[in-house]
Amino acid sequence: MTTLFSPIDLGPLTAANRIFMAPLTRCRADAQHIPTALMAEYYAQRASAGLIIAEATMAIEGNSAFWMEPGIYSSAQVAGWKIITDAVHAAGGRIFLQIWHGGRACHPLLNNGARPVAPSSIAIVGDEVHTPEGKKPYVIPRELRDDELPDIVSGFKRAAGNAKTAGFDGVEVHGANGYLLDEFLRDSANKRVGPYGGSVENRARLMFEVLEAVIGVWGNGRVGLRISPLNSFNSMIDSDPIGLSTWLAGRLNDFNLAYLHAMRGDFFGQQSGDVMTPIRAHYKGVLIGNMGYTPEEAEKAVTDGKLDAVAFGTSFLANPDLPARIKGGAKLNQANQATFYSPGEKGYTDYPVLD
Repeated sequence: MTTLFSPIDLGPLTAANRIFMAPLTRCRADAQHIPTALMAEYYAQRASAGLIIAEATMAIEGNSAFWMEPGIYSSAQVAGWKIITDAVHAAGGRIFLQIWHGGRACHPLLNNGARPVAPSSIAIVGDEVHTPEGKKPYVIPRELRDDELPDIVSGFKRAAGNAKTAGFDGVEVHGANGYLLDEFLRDSANKRVGPYGGSVENRARLMFEVLEAVIGVWGNGRVGLRISPLNSFNSMIDSDPIGLSTWLAGRLNDFNLAYLHAMRGDFFGQQSGDVMTPIRAHYKGVLIGNMGYTPEEAEKAVTDGKLDAVAFGTSFLANPDLPARIKGGAKLNQANQATFYSPGEKGYTDYPVLD
């Protein structure tokens, strides 16, 4: 394989290869959502990625959806992340932070009793959330008022500034997987009227306002966006995912992003279709593909110009030296799903590397 190991420019940065690490929620922060020394070890182990995209991180206090996920809204959290970025940079890596609002996926037991917020009062169904009291059903969220949305945008802007202080190379705005910005974007979760509901232009308005605010902090070429037009995770469906993908890809050219990070499928198989072809046809910047790519498929997709890079998730989780294994044709470690969200080093920093 040669194409995956060629460098690629991400705005003013150059990634050494096109094997990126996808954002993976691992729940190893402490009870105050402060990143830990164990997290620094974990990310530094994976610094051979062309780019590490760190896990979903709370932009705004009081919006926890995973109990022990990190935040970026307090000085202690910034200091914790600085230890991590220093460790990754010392190992020769590049790292972006994924900034995120959980929206209706949050739960009162994780947020001092506060009811979650969303574009419309529609709950996630068919799944439960992990809480200190065990798994619980999701609750019906409170519909956000239009006059509350500027505070959401400001929260993302502050998070972007904190990420800069923490030493990240850039940020990725989380617009995927049924969290707040995706909830506004896709029409199964957004039934509101007014300037943020109805047409696709209105449903994308909050995402675009967040991108503008974050780019205002970081400048052009330092901000990425993740989307998942087909993924039904967190009860998400769109009536026209191909049309949404096509329209969104064209409009995102206006933002001079570092990259667009697109998930190509659906975890649960409720929706199918090819969203990557129209995205590639209409988006003129760096396109990262994600979701189930093998190294061989990734190499071919990049060689054929269908993608510019591929983000690997569970294979990077289980193989801290994934680029070396791909380059040498070595066998990959298998991920232990039982330890994805459990505390401690088991299934986190103890995966073996090649001799």
